[in-house]
Amino acid sequence: MSLTDRTKPSDVSLNTDLYELTMAQGYWEAGLVDTEACFTAFFRENPFNGGFAISCGTGQIADLVENFIFEDDDIDYLASINSPGGGRLFKPAFLEFLRNHKLNVTIDAIPEGELVFPREPMVRVEGSIVDCQLIETALLNLVNFQTLAATKCARVIKAAQGNPVSDFGLRRAQGPDGGLAVARASYIAGASSTSNVLAGKIYSIPVFGTHAHSWVMSFDTELDAFRAFAKSSPTNCSLLLDTYDVHEGIKNAIIVAKEMEERGERLSAIRIDSGDLARLSKEARKAFDEAGLPYIKISVSNDLDEYTIQSLFAQGAPIDAFGVGTKLATCDPQPSLGGVYKLTARRQSANEPWTPVIKLSEMAYKRTVPGIQHIRRFYDANGCPAGDMIFDPDYLVTKNPESKATVVDIIDPYSTHKLEGTSRELMIRLVEDGKRVGESESIEVARDRCHAALMRLDAAYTRFLNPQIYPVGLERGLAHLRHELAAQHQVKSSEETE
Repeated sequence: MSLTDRTKPSDVSLNTDLYELTMAQGYWEAGLVDTEACFTAFFRENPFNGGFAISCGTGQIADLVENFIFEDDDIDYLASINSPGGGRLFKPAFLEFLRNHKLNVTIDAIPEGELVFPREPMVRVEGSIVDCQLIETALLNLVNFQTLAATKCARVIKAAQGNPVSDFGLRRAQGPDGGLAVARASYIAGASSTSNVLAGKIYSIPVFGTHAHSWVMSFDTELDAFRAFAKSSPTNCSLLLDTYDVHEGIKNAIIVAKEMEERGERLSAIRIDSGDLARLSKEARKAFDEAGLPYIKISVSNDLDEYTIQSLFAQGAPIDAFGVGTKLATCDPQPSLGGVYKLTARRQSANEPWTPVIKLSEMAYKRTVPGIQHIRRFYDANGCPAGDMIFDPDYLVTKNPESKATVVDIIDPYSTHKLEGTSRELMIRLVEDGKRVGESESIEVARDRCHAALMRLDAAYTRFLNPQIYPVGLERGLAHLRHELAAQHQVKSSEETE
């Protein structure tokens, strides 16, 4: 199948794991179509051994819901799937149920660009258990990677100390979709531009690029190549100096820069893509300044990440901009966020109260939090985030939860955190009863939110080495509910084994 035949704009319903569909058929056959469920998406550990993450991908959830439909060709494909034990996997009547079925879910989520921390709800989905199950894989696919990529880029941005960072990762990204996701997430996290032209078209992200080594190699001399490029792109002229020898490249760039000045033009920048970037950038800066060309910017690339950029500045490298590719696009050294989607409550119909449920495990860190989870962030007197409280409004016992609360650590039930100050609920309504709520937020709004959130976060949480653990805890009523449900399961389990 060719790339152009891969998908159509609305083709998201089959972008799922098969077991979502086999479970949906099971719910349908068991008469549970009207049973309502609440699922929560979260991750268990901060990526990159860091102290924070950046929510990303949630801004596209409403689009996902609106486009989630099983059309005739989708049904035909599902009807063709054979069961391992013989016969067709899906029953004709179930497939007719799916045909043109629209999701009727209500979804709340932490907005894009906002800080998010382990084990707190990023997304909450309520609706029929069939619909909640059908959207699981596509939703996680949307949120997991973009949150990971935005967090990686935010770390790179911090290391760059206010200097522009461009996403150069398309050719090393995990396929076309991965390249688009990285460009979008990186821009929200603070990248100045992307080399990905399609991302520029789709998301209105500034695009940037000049020439490669092949341009220089296509001419008899490097100087000829530089002169030709300056003539072709006088207002977008950044010369790549390391095709042969950076020292000679600097000399040739100065010659071309002087010739451009005579024409009333300016050489914008040079780029170095190999070698000792700290030493070579110092040599270039000194040469340009001595030649009366202080306006020429120095940019570098070559497998950069937050640590190499931090090291370059520690060495006093006079670098003005960074092109970050492979390690941003692949989120090196952590290729996945590990976000999960867990059932937290159920009820027989919309008119009944919710019944909280919990998943236990022999591994304590995999035990879930029950209930209809909300999250409230507290801020200190300087407006900096001080801690987060996860709560269920039906089990709230804290008095004045908007101004102060003692929360139980989500991992260690014997540890508590005292939170006080101003606070606000983080999750916002994106979809209600299957329909988008309000207008879609622009990518610029998410970008501004991210910048403001990171500026307010204490450096203890953003440092790369041994960051402080941000306080996240359960409101006491929710902590008690979790304990009681776990105890009930333990009693039930022991009775069944007697």
